[in-house]
Amino acid sequence: MATMRGSLRQRLVGLASVRAVSTSSVSTFPKRVKIVEVGPRDGLQNEKNIVPTPVKIRMIDMLSEAGLPVIEATSFVSPKWVPQMADHIEVLKGIQKFPGINYPVLTPNFKGYQAAVAAGAKEVSIFGAASELFTRKNINCSIDESLQRFDQVLKAAQAAGIPVRGYVSCVLGCPYEGKISPAKVAEVSKKMYSMGCYEISLGDTIGVGTPGIMKDMLSAVMHEVPVSALAVHCHDTYGQALANTLMALQMGVSVVDSSVAGLGGCPYAQGASGNLATEDLVYMLEGLGIHTGSVRVSKKLLEAGAFICQALNRKTSSKVAQATCKL
Repeated sequence: MATMRGSLRQRLVGLASVRAVSTSSVSTFPKRVKIVEVGPRDGLQNEKNIVPTPVKIRMIDMLSEAGLPVIEATSFVSPKWVPQMADHIEVLKGIQKFPGINYPVLTPNFKGYQAAVAAGAKEVSIFGAASELFTRKNINCSIDESLQRFDQVLKAAQAAGIPVRGYVSCVLGCPYEGKISPAKVAEVSKKMYSMGCYEISLGDTIGVGTPGIMKDMLSAVMHEVPVSALAVHCHDTYGQALANTLMALQMGVSVVDSSVAGLGGCPYAQGASGNLATEDLVYMLEGLGIHTGSVRVSKKLLEAGAFICQALNRKTSSKVAQATCKL
């Protein structure tokens, strides 16, 4: 009897310890997370078959109906480099602009910025990288040259009162250089933030990172850029996107990029699979009790993912969507 009581006592102590650890961990998470939906741009840009413009517009409208607060609508890049985004003007002008929702667009240079503003863009994004070789392959210039291009965009945007978001690619690894120094990521992030980007999205472009590498990288960047101005953008090539995002949340990051149905890839990184699925991210955040505004794992969010997957003739990469279908 005494042995049984001792055993029960040990179990209760063990459970208390688990709860204490759990509570301690949860207390480090942000109370609210902003989700940046990148499916219409990053999710579709690597598709070989051109997605019809009406399909893109309907996809964005469905994501708006699902309550996503930020939806990256398209990219004002040269059709020569990314044919999928050739209809950027039609898409931006064709979507419904829901109150309270932002629809930023990607602009690789000043020419793209001018075209975006002329088409009605109210927010733009610029994209660089922490890898010299990737930068040359991606936008055909060095990191320093890319920053010079950004400076022109940022000055024009500031004069026009247009917010600019900055992307830094290859923060956890590069298809050409391999490992990337956290110090290099911090250096590029600091420069882009100092130039006027209100938010810096740190992208694991080829999805090779693990939570430990994410922690080291963020620790370095947070010495140079306030955590309140940081976002993470994780691809799921090695199945680490959700784990890497969880690590970032534990470190105080409160902005996460994701793509409905886990769509995406990288045209300059062979084998890179899609982004963290929005459905899976929202499910995890709900489970942690973290507020996401009006975004829920709702019928509307699942329908948006199902719609674009049907249009692309493929299965969803979202585990939550897969499970929901089976249930």
